[in-house]
Amino acid sequence: MAESQATKQVYRVDLGTRAYDIHIEAGCLKRIGEALNGLFSRPARCMVISNVTIAPLYMASVRTSLEQAGWQVSECILPDGERYKTMESFSLIMDALMEARLSRNEPVIALGGGVVGDMTGFAASCYRRGIPFIQIPTTVLAQVDSSVGGKTAINHPHGKNMIGAFYQPRLVWVDPEVLHTLAAREIRAGIAEAIKYGLIRDAAFFDWMCSNMQAALALDPAVISTMIHTCCRHKAEVVMQDETEQGMRALLNLGHTFGHAIESMTRYTTYLHGEAVALGTLLAARLSEQTGYAPAGTEAKIAACYQQAGLPLTMPDFDAALWLDAMGHDKKNIGARIRYILLRGIGDGFIAEDIQPESIRRLIASYHA
Repeated sequence: MAESQATKQVYRVDLGTRAYDIHIEAGCLKRIGEALNGLFSRPARCMVISNVTIAPLYMASVRTSLEQAGWQVSECILPDGERYKTMESFSLIMDALMEARLSRNEPVIALGGGVVGDMTGFAASCYRRGIPFIQIPTTVLAQVDSSVGGKTAINHPHGKNMIGAFYQPRLVWVDPEVLHTLAAREIRAGIAEAIKYGLIRDAAFFDWMCSNMQAALALDPAVISTMIHTCCRHKAEVVMQDETEQGMRALLNLGHTFGHAIESMTRYTTYLHGEAVALGTLLAARLSEQTGYAPAGTEAKIAACYQQAGLPLTMPDFDAALWLDAMGHDKKNIGARIRYILLRGIGDGFIAEDIQPESIRRLIASYHA
């Protein structure tokens, strides 16, 4: 359940020698240099990786904070968008790291949304067989979800996030104030990932999100703070129990099996990630009802919440064979068997491994009858 939170909150992701903090505080971006000095024995070199949208907004502030704390800063600026989450962009990062000659103990900092964070983390896991990396998430989606947990990856034409590694950051540094430069569509897409936590494990939080949707969309400080705190608490709890997604962590992928297929089938050009996840969640909810797991009305309740958030509700028109082929590349699959995250109701997600292709054909047909 969502509860009112103080201005500052720190959650510990306790993974033994790889433990780290999620620090959430309005205005903390300007203190990132101080934070790094608390992690490393002495200031040295670091690299900040961002994109062409975020760098003009926040790179100067981050660089100033780091340099005032004694750090030597280099930069790598990437193109913006999911379609650039590719081997080519990964190579740009690796080239920049090589040119900067960062050592194994010098950190790389991801300043951006989920795409920047995922690619930076993957590059950090590979360069010199692993260097420290820091997450400074600048989107709703990254602050409530993707910056925590150590999933790093790039996309491949056959599937989203198919090339990557589990590689934990040394710190997640969350400043909600940076969200005010986001486009409204980005805010809505990020809220879809926040709603997910209510659907899989916290029915009271789902109801709270529905009741506070307009305030969340307007970035009301108290509401946004509570939303981020609640999501990060849930994410930390799940990751600590199942870091490498052998079991319950897969629940965090509600809507993602279908959503990643939507992104892949549309070549990452039509939907933002959160929008695709919202559509995927509606598919998962209807499938849950059709297979008898969830009570009637579950999908409608979720759709009503999404409608408040301004998320898309109309399903793209691809035939079932294409859906099944795209989902066949999902990382959660075991052998040739597609695993789905379904619902027994609001707040009760589970992993289903018994869904037959015919059920998917019937599901897809139901949207285009």
